Amino acid sequence: MTLARRRRVKRQQDAYGKRARREGFPARSVYKLEEIDRRLRLLRRGMRVLDLGAAPGSWTLYAARKVQREGKVVSIDLKPHEGAMPPQVDFRVADIRDVDVESLGGEFDLVISDMAPKTSGMRDADQYRSYELFCTAVDVAERVLVPGGAFVGKIFQGTEFEMARDHLRRVFAKERIIRPKATRDESYELFLCGLDRRPRAETPEPTDDAAGAAEDERAADAVEPAESSDAG
Repeated sequence: MTLARRRRVKRQQDAYGKRARREGFPARSVYKLEEIDRRLRLLRRGMRVLDLGAAPGSWTLYAARKVQREGKVVSIDLKPHEGAMPPQVDFRVADIRDVDVESLGGEFDLVISDMAPKTSGMRDADQYRSYELFCTAVDVAERVLVPGGAFVGKIFQGTEFEMARDHLRRVFAKERIIRPKATRDESYELFLCGLDRRPRAETPEPTDDAAGAAEDERAADAVEPAESSDAG
């Protein structure tokens, strides 16, 4: 990338950050969800939404504005949210892997996940941990979504990408892959979106063969994944 190109990209990314602050959002990542929502028409008034990896809160605030007071947004992250949230938001500090889904208050129309691992600098290991978090989010969505519900999840591109797609397609009848314009040029994240959650009676049982093989290959490098969200 030329110096002029790098400067142009930096100005564009800075513009997203300034716009987010001006519009009352903690981070520029809100425009990733906004684009996904615009393209797939996911969020509507009165919906129930589960937000995983919710801090610093941009996705939660965007969802809350779209579902309005008639809706509900339950948000979960290891980090607390700083500042006020609308009354239709229930923000919980927890590890999603430890949350009893029965405590979430019923089924949801949409699950969104901006969860990402703390990066280690080892790209293969980071990609695998992102894959694990993505699959965790899909598993939660499988348990809490109404038939016909939808899912949006972040994942780092890597060796496990096709396995992640298989895991998603097991639960959803349709799939979309989106790289929002607000994504930094150097980032290798994508968003895998599942549409039309299959009825439970039609959802195949998961298979662990492929995931187990990938985990064995990385046993020497793998580190425990940490739930977090990307503020960028």
